[in-house]
Amino acid sequence: MSGARPSRQERVLVVEDDPTLRLGLTKALRSAGFQVDVAKTGREGLDLFLADRPDLVLLDVMLPEKNGFEVCEEIRREDDDIPVILITAKGEEEDKVRGLRLGADDYVTKPFGVNELLARVDAALRRRRKREVDSTLIEVGAAKIDFRSHRATRGGEPLEVTALELKLLRFFLDREDQLLTRQQLLDGVWGADYFGTDRTVDNFVNRLRQKLEADPKRPVLFVTVRGGGYRFQRRPDSGA
Repeated sequence: MSGARPSRQERVLVVEDDPTLRLGLTKALRSAGFQVDVAKTGREGLDLFLADRPDLVLLDVMLPEKNGFEVCEEIRREDDDIPVILITAKGEEEDKVRGLRLGADDYVTKPFGVNELLARVDAALRRRRKREVDSTLIEVGAAKIDFRSHRATRGGEPLEVTALELKLLRFFLDREDQLLTRQQLLDGVWGADYFGTDRTVDNFVNRLRQKLEADPKRPVLFVTVRGGGYRFQRRPDSGA
């Protein structure tokens, strides 16, 4: 696969008082395609969180004004879904346990590598997306999808969707903003043993466009990437 990662919609709030680590985290996340907001103190981090909810928070434990535990606790009073990853000192098991009990989703221990950090960020966001997909009702474009009952509506009217269309939609939702090749879609939705063609994928994507896009001829949810495949954007890029 190529070296460049696709641009993402997800935004990460980094709350870190160490300028060197803060700069390193910001560079790594932006290189991975994330939007990044930064705060130097616990109070500043909490204010940024409350003003403009991010998709994930990277939160150091040792912070001036408000420590990471206090910030995490206040975040959880406001929102119990946005992932929080704590940055802890090596060997401080009590910090890890306390943070997890306060509602943190994960932690990284100093010193840590960029690849480990990005893997934990991706995993936390993936779990959040899966929780969204597994919730009772999901809104996609103008439609409302209930994956549990396999029912859908659009504008209050029933929308006919097949089990395979829902499976394809779920696959896209779990991988929002990722470039997916037609082969990946075939393997993931139809199975590696299925002898389908690229046209099979195109036909089903077109069916989803007809049912979910405001203008199927100008899709903004299921975007074709020339020579690559498809990218699903639940929150379309307004700059496109």
